[in-house]
Amino acid sequence: MKIYSSFSAPLFGVLITASLIMSGLQSASAQSFTSGDILVSSAFYVGTSNTINIGEPFPSVNANGTTNNAIANGIYPEVFNNDNSDANFGITAPITISELTPSGADVMDIAVPTNDLVTSFSSKSELALNLSPDGTTVSFAGYDAPVNAIDRSNAGTPGATNSGTSGPVDTATPTYRAIDTLNANGTFSSPTYINSYTGDNIRAAILTTNGYYTVGSTGLKTNTNGTGVQLVVPQGGPSTNAISPGAYNANDNSAKDNNFRGETIFNNSLYITKGSGSKGIDTVYQVGTSGTLPTGTNNTLSILPGFNTTGGASGPHPFGIWFANATTLYVADEGTGLYSDLATDSNGQNYAGLEKWSLIGGSWVMDYNLTNGLNIGQAYDVSGTSGGVSGTYQTITDGLRNITGKVNTNGTVTIYAITSTVDKYPGVATNGIVTAFDEGCDPNQLDAVTDTLADTNASQISGEEFTNLETAQYGQVLRGVSFTPEAVPESSSWALVVLGSLGGLIIIRARQRKN
Repeated sequence: MKIYSSFSAPLFGVLITASLIMSGLQSASAQSFTSGDILVSSAFYVGTSNTINIGEPFPSVNANGTTNNAIANGIYPEVFNNDNSDANFGITAPITISELTPSGADVMDIAVPTNDLVTSFSSKSELALNLSPDGTTVSFAGYDAPVNAIDRSNAGTPGATNSGTSGPVDTATPTYRAIDTLNANGTFSSPTYINSYTGDNIRAAILTTNGYYTVGSTGLKTNTNGTGVQLVVPQGGPSTNAISPGAYNANDNSAKDNNFRGETIFNNSLYITKGSGSKGIDTVYQVGTSGTLPTGTNNTLSILPGFNTTGGASGPHPFGIWFANATTLYVADEGTGLYSDLATDSNGQNYAGLEKWSLIGGSWVMDYNLTNGLNIGQAYDVSGTSGGVSGTYQTITDGLRNITGKVNTNGTVTIYAITSTVDKYPGVATNGIVTAFDEGCDPNQLDAVTDTLADTNASQISGEEFTNLETAQYGQVLRGVSFTPEAVPESSSWALVVLGSLGGLIIIRARQRKN
């Protein structure tokens, strides 16, 4: 017992401190990201003039059996004039996930393996980043396709027909939709491939203990089990892992109208948004019941009390959503996407920006809309080189898409947001032949704003203005934003803490016996 009696109380503290330090070091060594930094997903156009040749047929067939042919080659950005010929036009591109400090300084870029999944460059609503509820992974979605493949975001999936679409039938190679996760140590999980969302986009995914909750749309009118909200078993197999929670809105005309764009989980409840399409209700929904993540089928889609209940395209266009607490919700509205609406504030354009909502007496009330600093309606130039060809053109901010946020200790919140841009803007391009661009090709920005959490009236806010942190380069688009994932302490780390504590108890017991 003398060996124990030689230990002093300060040494007990040293043991505990040492075990905690070792635990912290092991936890940190397994984590490549800095806590509190943000992640941004982006896509780069990597095509050249030879990617597409003028006159070549696209993989879409009209109702009369005719094909649509290329009217521009693969040079950026003129390549996206092909949208005027092929309504399904898109080109797959590699994905990059970048870590930035909260002030926007670059930390590192991580290339997503292209043999796992790619994104469709011209699909503006894709590639959201969502942190898992436990904060350990970030999930995103795309396509199982090679780079520079044409029209894959509108292709059918291998397990579902692509007939019955409302427009041209896309006959591109059937393509699985794909989901992946970025882990706290900077590695990617094995991708999960699914047959859902045939003929249209998969947009977002969140990994939970139940599996992935995904949102997107289908190109079909009668495919309720392959659209809207899906619960997907990770690595469960493309034909067996999609389980529909039955999130079909009876107010919509068809399954195609379940065109969901954003999602979040708060207090173990799933929330989604619909902000596009001429049919259905563009608003914020809860899926299933409060406090329980939906499983199985026939879960109810409920519009949050106080939010828009009118169908059609004349109302708001919600996209990203973030809860600051149980009674404060921020909603990003991307605007109409139409250049013509900027001057008239028509068709719901006045909703564009960051809406703040408060829950009062069981109903949500919009407090105000933050737009200062977004420069909505103002054109800016983007110059650079793509495919060896230099150029300059203009784009215009229209509103906001994906967002994330944090509550600060001083009673404020900081929201990070990806901007949206207008469609069909007659910008200036390299050789002067451009008439209009598809909105998926234009660059956008990462902005941040700090808001006082307790404010509920526009008259209370002063000096709250968005700051630009990052602007997409020429040939690049920004898509999703989230905070970095953080690893949970490994079992060996916790063991050190326990051993340190037990050692301290042994020391104390030994001293008691000696005394």
